[in-house]
Amino acid sequence: MNVAEFLSPRGWLVPEDGPRYVQLRKRLAEGVERGILKAGSSLPPEREIASITDLSRVTVRKAIRALAEEGVIVQKQGSGSFVASSAPQIEQSLSRLTSFTEDMSRRGMASTSRWLERGVFMPSPDEVLALALSQDASVSRLARLRTADERPMAIERASLPMDILPNPLLVETSLYEVLEASGLRPVRALQKISAINLRRADAELLDVAEGEAGLRIERTSYLADGRVVEFTQSIYRGDAYNFVAELRLAKE
Repeated sequence: MNVAEFLSPRGWLVPEDGPRYVQLRKRLAEGVERGILKAGSSLPPEREIASITDLSRVTVRKAIRALAEEGVIVQKQGSGSFVASSAPQIEQSLSRLTSFTEDMSRRGMASTSRWLERGVFMPSPDEVLALALSQDASVSRLARLRTADERPMAIERASLPMDILPNPLLVETSLYEVLEASGLRPVRALQKISAINLRRADAELLDVAEGEAGLRIERTSYLADGRVVEFTQSIYRGDAYNFVAELRLAKE
């Protein structure tokens, strides 16, 4: 059942059941509970809901405002109204160098991956620069959708020099487990975090609305001798993560 069919007034809009905006509020809330209106998805515009339900835009606006006050709907000026995410945010420390699998396991969450790309490729200009590769070198590339308890969390794209990871197919779950087994696990990293609005392709993978807030994280990881071992570009859901850093007073 699509949203228009669900909001069609036949069967649920009854004059004796109270104010119309209250009935619409209940119907929209039911749609959220049943998953017809998915978390992170946008509501149809007020005029479209009014047309579907044969209600006035004032009535529609009152119903949506009531849901916003209850936290079911999030209203964003200039963007419209969206179904709020009910899933809790994960706090991610910026002082620990761990893999996604390790992070989720530490929280008692089951992590899974959906492979988007895995193999040996000619490097991009960004990869050549980040990994200090020669122009004729190849790169091992791993791209996957990371999920926790079946919830899409991040799109992770990792690139490594061929002598660090000669066979990308060895990575089935945790990249860092494979690197540790060969004595090549990174010991430090530099990260750059940027706020973005998710493009359509990334939003679809992360199961949120196009244009939703997200985080882009670029991480360059190093071995103890200073050699670059990994260059990762990741896209995180903005409603899934809080990144936390501990700051200390600098000694003069």
